[in-house]
Amino acid sequence: MILALAGGVGGAKLASGLARVLPPEALTLVVNTGDDFEHLGLHVSPDLDTVMYNLAGRHNRETGWGVAGETWHFMTALEQLGGDTWFKLGDRDLAVHVERTRRLRAGETLSAVTASLALRFCIAPRLAPMSDDVVRTIVHTDKGELEFQDYFVRRRCEPVVRRLEYRGAAQAAPSRVLREALADPRLRAVVICPSNPYLSVAPMLALPTVRASLGALDVPVIVVSPIIGGRALKGPAAKLMSELGHTPSALTVAEFYRDVMDTLVIDTEDESLVSVLADLGVSCQVTSTIMRNDADQEGLARQLLNRIGA
Repeated sequence: MILALAGGVGGAKLASGLARVLPPEALTLVVNTGDDFEHLGLHVSPDLDTVMYNLAGRHNRETGWGVAGETWHFMTALEQLGGDTWFKLGDRDLAVHVERTRRLRAGETLSAVTASLALRFCIAPRLAPMSDDVVRTIVHTDKGELEFQDYFVRRRCEPVVRRLEYRGAAQAAPSRVLREALADPRLRAVVICPSNPYLSVAPMLALPTVRASLGALDVPVIVVSPIIGGRALKGPAAKLMSELGHTPSALTVAEFYRDVMDTLVIDTEDESLVSVLADLGVSCQVTSTIMRNDADQEGLARQLLNRIGA
């Protein structure tokens, strides 16, 4: 069994590749919920939905997020009424948020709702949130304290980041699926997808016992670097690194995961870093990590599985 931790577009792409090359029962996917927030009275889970739509093959292939063939009648009508439209909810996407919110308010857990939605979307691998408790990524910036979606979407990552806070993480429990996966005797490896370390993975590592559990595993923990040639293919990972006082590099990724990681997977563009990483005691694998299409996703997934002999 492979446990994959994911969030964002890069994480969703590799999650999809793993899902296509592994038997469904051999893959558990756990997704960041630090990005979750309430909007227009609805519980929105951006990372969960991005991974879910990608696994279902219903995602917008141009953006990597959202639903293919989306329509925007609701947002147009809302704008005409003077409503709040800075965070766009497409008509098909809206149905997911309405149903999730209804069931959460009826007392179901986020894990139960996610499992049910995955079934409806014909997703075979196990898909779960990192926690059923509320954890919120708070961005402390030169413009003050901002909720994550305010920083990321409304302000387009423009404020300078001073520090990040994963509010509620210390009191939150890892989801049952995450706890069981980490303790499963069948576990062969953990894959940390090429997601933003600070925004998509750190909230998961901030949950009680998770980082320590990963560090204590006797199976490989493989990290795929989201930084290639000093830049992020999508999102603000490189900008965040700079603003938090680090050089945007796979070396910084290695340092971030050093206490939990067995192997760092870097792109061929960063092959010159192999000797530097080796001097730091970091084992690395060099391969093409850019996933432009389904074949690239599956190719990278197979490379990782070959590394662990799965």
